[in-house]
Amino acid sequence: MFSWTSFILTFSSFLLTVTAHYYNSQTSDSPSLSSSSSPEWKSARATYYAEADPRDAVGGACGYGDLERGGYGKATAGLSTVLFEKGQICGACYEVRCVEDLRWCIPGTSIIVTATNFCAPNYGFPADGGGKCNPPNPHFVLPIEIFEKIAIWKASNMPIQYRRIKCRKEGGMRFTINGNGIFLSVLISNVGGAGDLMAVKIKGSRTGWLPMNRNWGQNWHLNADLKNQPLSFEITTSDGLTLTSYNVAPKDWDFGQSFEGKQFES
Repeated sequence: MFSWTSFILTFSSFLLTVTAHYYNSQTSDSPSLSSSSSPEWKSARATYYAEADPRDAVGGACGYGDLERGGYGKATAGLSTVLFEKGQICGACYEVRCVEDLRWCIPGTSIIVTATNFCAPNYGFPADGGGKCNPPNPHFVLPIEIFEKIAIWKASNMPIQYRRIKCRKEGGMRFTINGNGIFLSVLISNVGGAGDLMAVKIKGSRTGWLPMNRNWGQNWHLNADLKNQPLSFEITTSDGLTLTSYNVAPKDWDFGQSFEGKQFES
């Protein structure tokens, strides 16, 4: 026999299920990014370091120097071995959000950080027992000021989700020239788009394009006497895009100087 009471209860249950599914699908992504155009979220964990920690005294393992003056501010991250890719990932941008732990997560929040440092493994501990940055753990170490935008500091080692996004930078790419004699070292920073570099070439007014080698982080080097020549740079990011900035440094450039070039679209 048909029962209106059973029908209404069943239909109400169906509506609750559909509503819950809709809500979860709508809140799973940051409102500023479309899930159809952004990479999927991946799982990791995150910890923080205090402001007095000296780890950024030399700009971290990417060699960016003073992160505040370099335009990176506090929105930076140190990455574990499996994410750091021996420094190639330096400059990449990530969106990070706190998940799973309702006690400590700040609902509806996410942060955008730039990879500027390396979280070294500690093989004195197992990966699942104190070696938070040991392989195969994906792990982010954040300044406490940034960590507290997505979670309460008491959370300490928090489960998070992350995804790569395009970097949005103000101004052009910056080229800081260091070295001595024929040894030329160029730090490339403030890179938009993919953010991390795959290849760099340099050209003087009296040379063709010369490929540079990665020294460490985003410091690239070459042995060549390029003094008294304006310098141009050809930059290729990890997504395969190439951008050329001509005559970035004038003929009378000197070691220790910084110059601004073009910028990738983001």
